[in-house]
Amino acid sequence: MSNNIIPRTQVLMNIAAKDSKPFEIREKNNAGYFGENTFNDRVMREKLSKDVYYKLRDTIKKGEKLDLGIANMVAHAMKEWAISKGVTHFTHWFQPQTGLTAEKHDAFLELDEEGVIERFRGNQLVQGEPDASSFPSGGSRTTFEARGYTMWDPSSPAFIVDGPKGGILCIPSVFISYTGEALDKKTPLLRSMEAISRSALKVLRMFGNNTATRVVTTIGTEQEYFLIDKSFYLLRPDLQLTGRTLQGAKPPKGQQLDDHYFGSIKERVLAFMQDSETELYKLGVPAKTRHNEVAPHQYEIAPIFAEANVGSDRNQMIMEVLKKVANRHGLALLLHEKPFAGINGSGKHNNWSMADSEGNNLLDPGDTPEENLQFLVFLVSTLRAVHKYGDLLRMSIASAGNDHRLGANEAPPAIISVFLGERLSRILNDMKAGKKSKKADEYIIDLGLSKLPSIFRDNTDRNRTSPFAFTGEKFEFRAIGSSASVSLANTVLSAAVADSIEVIIADIEAKTAKGADLKEAVLSVLQKYVIETEPIRFEGNNYSKEWEAEAKKRGLPNVKNTAYALDAFLKPENIEMLERQKVFSRQEIEGRYNTKIEQYITAIEIEVETFSDMVYTKILPPAIAYKNELISAVRGVKELGALLPSGSAKTEVDLLKTIIRCIDDLENGCRKLKTKIEEAEKAKTDPDKAKFIADNVKGLMDDIRVPADELEKLVPDHMWQLPKYSEMLFIM
Repeated sequence: MSNNIIPRTQVLMNIAAKDSKPFEIREKNNAGYFGENTFNDRVMREKLSKDVYYKLRDTIKKGEKLDLGIANMVAHAMKEWAISKGVTHFTHWFQPQTGLTAEKHDAFLELDEEGVIERFRGNQLVQGEPDASSFPSGGSRTTFEARGYTMWDPSSPAFIVDGPKGGILCIPSVFISYTGEALDKKTPLLRSMEAISRSALKVLRMFGNNTATRVVTTIGTEQEYFLIDKSFYLLRPDLQLTGRTLQGAKPPKGQQLDDHYFGSIKERVLAFMQDSETELYKLGVPAKTRHNEVAPHQYEIAPIFAEANVGSDRNQMIMEVLKKVANRHGLALLLHEKPFAGINGSGKHNNWSMADSEGNNLLDPGDTPEENLQFLVFLVSTLRAVHKYGDLLRMSIASAGNDHRLGANEAPPAIISVFLGERLSRILNDMKAGKKSKKADEYIIDLGLSKLPSIFRDNTDRNRTSPFAFTGEKFEFRAIGSSASVSLANTVLSAAVADSIEVIIADIEAKTAKGADLKEAVLSVLQKYVIETEPIRFEGNNYSKEWEAEAKKRGLPNVKNTAYALDAFLKPENIEMLERQKVFSRQEIEGRYNTKIEQYITAIEIEVETFSDMVYTKILPPAIAYKNELISAVRGVKELGALLPSGSAKTEVDLLKTIIRCIDDLENGCRKLKTKIEEAEKAKTDPDKAKFIADNVKGLMDDIRVPADELEKLVPDHMWQLPKYSEMLFIM
């Protein structure tokens, strides 16, 4: 590379010179790939004896306790199947509190008197022992206490991840400490699912369903992400270290034209998507939807619904597969909630529902929700959960990254409210007034064009500004961050709904015990909670300032910062509910609170150090070099003196003054930032430190960024080293 060509310019030249690769035609359709690397029901039926198969299926389908007597036979069958597909190692695949996944690989290799053999025992399948000392525990264990256990979760199928030289058998597992505390995100999720099942079955029994054996929560998680050319990524230290751009001037074109949303997908991106889907189909992940999102180079993938623990596993798999495949395509996958300032960030839309063991969706209103008392009990229970524990739900989606989205006109606000739509709102309003709701007429949309069919309009519109919206047969919790695990939000939501179901059931039973008719008792109790939960129901524009004012009148919290939102985890009434539902112990709650506080502080500190380093090594050097060029230019004009008209150097002088001001503002800002971080270190506790950073550091970083972004627009293009928004978001 020529010495006078900066790396950024070379990247642009390289991208322009890339030859398009010929397409590789798939040998199979989607169904041909699907599940081939998954130890699924078909494989189990084929590889296990009938007795072992049915015992394992009862554990998976009915939630029955695993019969350890079959572990050796399952392990042997799993090993034989895996080896036949080129697998050499196995791992317990689990989800520590880092928000990522973890794995320790062990070979099937063993030695005996006859030499080397490949063996996988039942105890190896059921239990593993990774070192727990280096995973976040929030102080629940000292660092020298290293022992931790992983335990197989049979309800989530084992799968094979192909490697360059052989596959790895991944066994979905939970992760606990030596003393039994949950150190992961999955154990509490499984507990919350059991809580829902216990409570919801009482409702089903009350309405005469004596055949359902369990109730499960289901989720479908829409995953948003950005893609940029990897060459740009490698020239941006901020993207590499923090996941977001800490500097970058707003380009002339962003998303103003709304031309990216649902637009035609670029061939390079489509090739990445198709390869990703192939990998996911092999893993049994039913990726259903793909499309361009609102912002340039922003996309979405969504799978079909699954039980919450399986859906959580699949979302982690989706993120991992997307990263790997993007790398193969010379792309960088950005999962941060706000990788680029000034355009939409990314989140996850978490579609949550409940279903019984017979496959009935318990949040399906049916054709006559006015008369569907069972549905109304579950609906109002969910409303009570959000009303009573809205601060806990806000806590569950809190992170340094998500703070950049919540409250902006691109994502739900930090105020937790519920959108139900016109028909359900009318039903609840009638219930509040003690009136009987009339059945709504079906509305047919007919465009009057002979070639186009008429269609039935849905009972409710969608409200994309609502953080918690009813969208047909499910609630869509739209506020989870794109990089986050969905486990905690679903754990809290399910626990809160389970608790509310029990409260409502107890009230109904108290009335029937006094002789009230069941229908009369149900309607009376629901009326009480419809009135109580009315403050969280909102059908309008959640982005508006008017709603903020109205929400304040209603007493709804509006906590815009993670450092303060996390306090809800330690509120006595929230701890009592989570303990009552057997989802968390007090020690586990305190440990998670400490972990989340520490992660918040660390994330901001990494951003501060990265930004400071960029200022002194990437931004100031070209700015100072340009300043010196301008000084020389001004001197040259003045030396010519009388040969030039008066004021000939005005442009150069004005530009020089602006450059000097920006340099001074930037350098002074970095000094202030350093001072504030030093002050933060003096805080007595981590929560105090987190709040100091939230109040004094985050806003200061935004202020300091202004002169840095201004310099990008002033320094000549050939001198600027950092890839610009106009390049990263529009060149691929």
